[in-house]
Amino acid sequence: MDSFNQIFTHRQHMINDNFEYFHYKDDPHLEVGYHSHDFYEIYFLLSGKVTYLIEGKSYSLKPWDILIINNKDLHKPIIESGSVYERIVIWINPDYIRKLCTPSSDLLTCFESTSKNRYSLLRPGAEMLNSIKNTVFKLEKVLFANSFGSDILTGTYLTELIVLINKAYLDTDVVSIEEDISYNSTVNDIIHYINRNLGSDLSLESLSKRYFMSKYHLLREFKKHTGYTLHSYISKKRLLTAKSLLRSGSSISDVCRECGYNNYSNFIRSFTKAFDISPKKYAREAR
Repeated sequence: MDSFNQIFTHRQHMINDNFEYFHYKDDPHLEVGYHSHDFYEIYFLLSGKVTYLIEGKSYSLKPWDILIINNKDLHKPIIESGSVYERIVIWINPDYIRKLCTPSSDLLTCFESTSKNRYSLLRPGAEMLNSIKNTVFKLEKVLFANSFGSDILTGTYLTELIVLINKAYLDTDVVSIEEDISYNSTVNDIIHYINRNLGSDLSLESLSKRYFMSKYHLLREFKKHTGYTLHSYISKKRLLTAKSLLRSGSSISDVCRECGYNNYSNFIRSFTKAFDISPKKYAREAR
């Protein structure tokens, strides 16, 4: 596939309503810190030596590996020198995918799985990978063709790609990828517990008792495997979940309670400081 030589952007927000497509070919010295965003991301590694860190798991990638990143995952790539770093990245508005779902085909499945051992890495078999590649090639070609019907075909190919990604996710052979995934099982359990209990007591004391670890050891291991302190991780995930709930139409008081804020004013201050917008204004603009 020809590269379109798009210039890398550090922007982490969408300027288009439904999706954005990027084909990057960069110097391997590129550095990107931990981040998250309001949209889903599908990432295809084409070339380069990359280890991707997502929610405490470390993925050693191979060419044409696929990563599925949801809108609350904290993640960052580590790019090694020695080869050109080329990848395709697709950002998709969750609401866009939601409108494509049917009663028998939930296309949010690969993004919203809450399995404790959910892996973000897909490494499809040859037949499925060829189907995905062909669809990506068609999508990229029509995106930049600007010819009659290209807008219709763009939607068609993107929908086809999302369907294939979900099928690949459901058919993933975990054994084939586990050797390239490393993580601490206890930290993974803690992350899973936190994300399923954001409205509960997540104090250091309660977590250390629950997992039979000293406070010092828990703090050290959590920071080592996630890149975040325990407190900053919990705060970040509560606020990211708050954004998601506000976009879905939940009231500010309900969001405050569901995200573990016992003090309404503290929630307002924390949200506004983190996102430079009040919860009320964010909910209004999201709707």
